Amino acid sequence: MGDQVKVFGTWGSPFSRRVELALRLKGVPYEYIEEDILGNNKSQLLLQYNPVHKKIPVFLHNGKPIAESLVILEYIDDTWKSNPILPQDPYDKAIARFWAKFIDDKFLPAFHKALFGPENEREKAVEEARDCLKTLESALDGKRFFGGDAIGMVDIAANFIGFWLSIIQEIVGVELLSAEKLPALFKWTDEFVSCSVVKETLPPQDKLSAVFKARIDQVREAQTNAPK
Repeated sequence: MGDQVKVFGTWGSPFSRRVELALRLKGVPYEYIEEDILGNNKSQLLLQYNPVHKKIPVFLHNGKPIAESLVILEYIDDTWKSNPILPQDPYDKAIARFWAKFIDDKFLPAFHKALFGPENEREKAVEEARDCLKTLESALDGKRFFGGDAIGMVDIAANFIGFWLSIIQEIVGVELLSAEKLPALFKWTDEFVSCSVVKETLPPQDKLSAVFKARIDQVREAQTNAPK
């Protein structure tokens, strides 16, 4: 009997898609369990396996649960050695971890504030998000992927920038990433989404657009109607 691997995720989440991409890159079979996060109808199993944060993704390996996508990615890389997603050199590994955390700790919060924050703070948040992308672009340093010739930890962590970002930009009408301003990062997005294994993990674009448009409209309407 081999490894039993399960992923609790949501179809439109870049975080659960990160985990699926890492598993597919390594050729690890897994069972995917869809959670109804948008409907706020979390399963008892999800709450049992991630009692601290109560959110996806949750990775289950032979009955042992692990939460938080970046932690899960490292566990996958440590457990299945083929097609490594982190460098072997300790310094290079530390740098990859740094950039992956930079995406989650710096870019994503700024991006979220640019979309959903109070109107008077959005312009500043947009500039902050643009600056984060410019900083991240420097990490490519002429390479095809952040991981070099192959997709690695930082590329997987940046999947939101590679696919989700362009869809949301179009809906909102705010340009953060363009070929003119960030040519290397823009080229990376093309390279990333063109990989067949990446395509297998991307959600349907039209369905994703509809969900984000509804959510953004809902938040903006609530802000407009809020007491001044």
